[in-house]
Amino acid sequence: MAKGLGKGLNAFFTNLEAEKGETVQEVNIKELRPNPYQPRKVFQKEAIEELKQSILEHGILQPIIVRKSIKGYEIVVGERRYRAAKEANLEKVPVVVRDLNEQQMMELAVLENLQREDLTPIEEASAYQMLMKKLNLTQEELAKRLGKSRPHIANHVRLLSLPPKIQELISEGQISMGHGRALLGLRKKENMAAVVEKTIKENLNVRQLEHLIQQLNEKVSRETKKKKIEKDLFLQERESLLRERFGTTVNIKKTKNKGKIEIEFFSQEDLERILELLDGKDLST
Repeated sequence: MAKGLGKGLNAFFTNLEAEKGETVQEVNIKELRPNPYQPRKVFQKEAIEELKQSILEHGILQPIIVRKSIKGYEIVVGERRYRAAKEANLEKVPVVVRDLNEQQMMELAVLENLQREDLTPIEEASAYQMLMKKLNLTQEELAKRLGKSRPHIANHVRLLSLPPKIQELISEGQISMGHGRALLGLRKKENMAAVVEKTIKENLNVRQLEHLIQQLNEKVSRETKKKKIEKDLFLQERESLLRERFGTTVNIKKTKNKGKIEIEFFSQEDLERILELLDGKDLST
C-alpha cells in the first residue's frame, strides 16, 4: 500500500496490480472499455508515447486489471497501458479479470491515481466529490476511508467552486492549488480574472497573491463603508425634511429591499393634523 493512504481501502485491496496465482489471459484490445469512473481527465501525450515505445520494445510487463461487462471488459487499473497499447497498434493485451462491483471499481480507480500521484488538484477534487456523492459519504468519512485528513479533502473540494477557467489554469499548472485557495478569499469575485492575469504575468507566489487579495478586500470594505455612510446621510436628510414638514419626530428605517417611515403623534388632534398634511384635506369638515 502506498505511504500516506492509511488502512481504509487497504482492508479491501492489498494490491492494485496482478497478484501471484491470478490467471492472466490475452484479450482483443477492442473488447476493452475505459473506466467510466476514471478521475484522470488529461493523459499527457509525451508520457503515452514513452510508454508506447517501452511496450514496443519489452511488451506489457504488468497485466491490465479489468472486470467483465455486457460489451466485453471495463478497465479498472491500467488505462495508460491500454492507451499506449492502442498507439502501438497491438491487437491483444494481457489482462486479469476481477469480480468487482461499482463501488469497488470507483475506489480502485481513485486509489490507483492517488498512489501514483498522477492527478491534478482539480482531478483529485473531482474524484473526492464523485466518491462522496456516489457512496453517500461525508468528507470525514471519505478521509478515513482513504487515509487522508479531512482538511486535505475539504481544501481540494473547495477548488471546485472556482470558475471553470481558473480550474483549467490550475490543471494546466499555470497557477498552483495554493493560488486557487487564495483566490477563494477574494470578496469581489468579478475581479478574479484580472487578479489571475496579474498573478501569471508578474509570476506572483502564493504569499504575494494573498497580500494582494488582502489589499483588494480592504479596499472593498472601505468602499462598502463609504456607501453605507452616504446612504445614512441621504436618509438623515430626508428625515430632517419630513420633520420640518410634519413638525414631529420622523424615523426612516431601511432594510435590504424595503423600509418604513415612522411618524410620531401625541394626541388625536395631532394625528388629524398630520393626516391633513399627508392628504392635503381638512378632516374636521
